[in-house]
Amino acid sequence: MSKRRALLLIVSISSVFIFSARGFTQTPFYQGKTITVVQGVAAGGTGDLRRKALFPYLRKYIPGNPTIVSEYMPGGGDRKAGNHLFRSARPDGLTIGGVSASLIMNALLDSSGVQYDIDKFIYLGSPISAFHYVIVTRKEAGLNSLEKFRAAPALRFGAQEVGHDTYIVTRLAAYLMAMKDAKFVTGYGGPEVDIALMRGEIDARASAAETVLQRNTDWIDKGLVDFQLMLEVPRGHKLAQFAALPGFDDFAKSEREQKLLNIYRTFRMVGTPYLLPPGTPKAQAQILQDAMRSALKDPGFHADFKKLAGFEASPLMPEALEKAVRGLSRDAEVIELFKRIAGPDTLPLR
Repeated sequence: MSKRRALLLIVSISSVFIFSARGFTQTPFYQGKTITVVQGVAAGGTGDLRRKALFPYLRKYIPGNPTIVSEYMPGGGDRKAGNHLFRSARPDGLTIGGVSASLIMNALLDSSGVQYDIDKFIYLGSPISAFHYVIVTRKEAGLNSLEKFRAAPALRFGAQEVGHDTYIVTRLAAYLMAMKDAKFVTGYGGPEVDIALMRGEIDARASAAETVLQRNTDWIDKGLVDFQLMLEVPRGHKLAQFAALPGFDDFAKSEREQKLLNIYRTFRMVGTPYLLPPGTPKAQAQILQDAMRSALKDPGFHADFKKLAGFEASPLMPEALEKAVRGLSRDAEVIELFKRIAGPDTLPLR
């Protein structure tokens, strides 16, 4: 074979490989595929609707525009979904977890039934990271100053259930303020706690400040309640309408108590996280993280989310979500104190 013919043959073979490689890279991994989002909630609730507000935008930014569907796996405060994602789901980039902060909290508190490791999941981000809770008391209770509120004995706090956010927030308030013989009445639905407060069945409750501004405007307009203090997540993220209220941090007098608040704040700040099973290939994880960043920044997503949720999205990007989870205190003493406050037993002495 002449040198010229040999050179032409080499060029021809090289061209085949180059064009084949280009053809391969032009077909996105996710084209024609279906991504399943394993949700830790039942179908049709507000959590489901908020997730569906994100799906079109996530699909928009994933190269190949895959179909995105939900698989509902409620149970055990996200433990069922978490165990499935950690132990059973294929780590192929086609399964995403769409869970709540309970998945993180149950793991850190070593709750029974947890079979997953939060440090081994791959985090994609969360559409919610900012929360504000206010403690309110009924007007007839006459607690029109923080001093009166703090000194009131046997105050009855209403909440949905043991372990619910509104329950934990009231327990944190009573503990940090060293309140005398505080009572905690549970078993209500969300709006039912409001009714119980107005009827005098309970004296106080914790409520999301955004909910008050949306659902309970008469409390403000008619002066039906006294606002006592506020817990903001993250720390320093004030809500203008309640910025003058004292904060929980004003009563945290030790490093241990500040760590206690930081644990709760992190639980809430992770919001409704999206994550991938351990072992998901880096290439697919990177594609999904990039798509999530773009989706969470899309103005259309923010508009749709507000329509469904009634409040603004406050996205937490992949790196920030992972940092929050990894940075959770593993201090056994503080975790044990948080478990006692979040549980059904009598509050520990301060």
